[in-house]
Amino acid sequence: MSQPRHVDPVPGPVDATVVVPGSKSVANRALVCALLAEGASVLEDVPDGDDTDAMVDAVSVLGRSVVRDGDVVAIEGSGSRPRTAGAVIDARQAGTVGRFLAGVLAIGDGPATLDADPQLRERPMGPLFDVLRTLGATVEPAAGAGAPRPEHLPVVITPPDVIAGGRVELPGHVSSQFLTALMLVAPLTVAGLEITLTSPLVSRPYAELTARVMAAFGVEVEVGDAMVVVPPGTYADARFAIEPDASSASYFWALGAVSGGRCSVADLTRDAWQGDVAVLDVFERMGATVVESGVSTAVEGPPVGDLRAVDVDLSDISDTAPTVAAVAAVASGTSRLRGIGFIRGKESDRIGAVVDLLAAAGVEAREHEDGLDIVGRAGRAAGGRVAVHDDHRLAMSAAVLGAASVDGVTVDRPECVAKTFPTFWKLWDRVTRTARLPGV
Repeated sequence: MSQPRHVDPVPGPVDATVVVPGSKSVANRALVCALLAEGASVLEDVPDGDDTDAMVDAVSVLGRSVVRDGDVVAIEGSGSRPRTAGAVIDARQAGTVGRFLAGVLAIGDGPATLDADPQLRERPMGPLFDVLRTLGATVEPAAGAGAPRPEHLPVVITPPDVIAGGRVELPGHVSSQFLTALMLVAPLTVAGLEITLTSPLVSRPYAELTARVMAAFGVEVEVGDAMVVVPPGTYADARFAIEPDASSASYFWALGAVSGGRCSVADLTRDAWQGDVAVLDVFERMGATVVESGVSTAVEGPPVGDLRAVDVDLSDISDTAPTVAAVAAVASGTSRLRGIGFIRGKESDRIGAVVDLLAAAGVEAREHEDGLDIVGRAGRAAGGRVAVHDDHRLAMSAAVLGAASVDGVTVDRPECVAKTFPTFWKLWDRVTRTARLPGV
């Protein structure tokens, strides 16, 4: 049974430097590229976490050889057609695994089953399945999940004899993971893929991240506003280091901001490949100061109560929306977070769930079609018991809220952080212990 965890308020400014795990987003893209490469690749700084573990396990099933030693993973790639015949892949709760590997199974050498935990079974897959069918794959409901749901997991995916490629259409407004899934396998089709986006792409930096990882393995991609072009080609083996995770960094930068202190993240700067480093711009607009040393980046908060409300479009950095919401809760004025209607389809309804989380801590918030408004308390939230809906990003954002509250918050399912950041609470405790009483 899950044991709730109380997050105490910090008594004063923190002053710390932290090392966060490698990026799950980068790692899971690199693992797929290494799987599809012709030779042997070595990935360094691969993070722990349920999502990355799920991808490593899946690649172990589909590749020739996978050996993990700590944060180093050595992969002997499968080449152009991975060994999918008879495979059973469990994506667990990882959207990147469920979506990316749906594409991989569609170019394999035989039918395979793709399943997941109940949480991921509820998330949409239809737009990706439709394109895979257009490319000649068969996608059918699998047994074992109650009534068949054709546009959800579990499914059996049977690849065609020849994966021709060509022109396809994909809506961009549901999830950038669908686009990434197609980009990753496009080089291994006969003609490559020309992907036309029929609606605006959400989280475009993730598509650009995919292109950069693919380039590191020898495949160049053209990402445009309404079209992505991937030529046919071959992935080369590579030695590739995973950069620190910007989404994970956001909680510690936020702690620096709300405590009036300073929190630095090592080995991560605005030059990182991940779009979520742009959360630094948001914190600056709210009155924090960003200090870059060339190899690390710190956020220094103004005196408690001096953070400002912000009106900001977070469509490109949607994973940081709960973090920004926690900071906005203790800012002066009403913040509006826009462009994130699609995050209702994440691990939880991240708009409704964040509104409820804030309300439980005494902060008024209102959801609207495209995001939410937050009436900041200019200094401290009240605190209370909050529900995080088994969503790792809500749990870590709740930690920020608890640090900036009067009575702290109690998180109902703290262990869900293991999805991407198993050591989060240990690191959080170490950093919050650096807080000093005013005047000391």
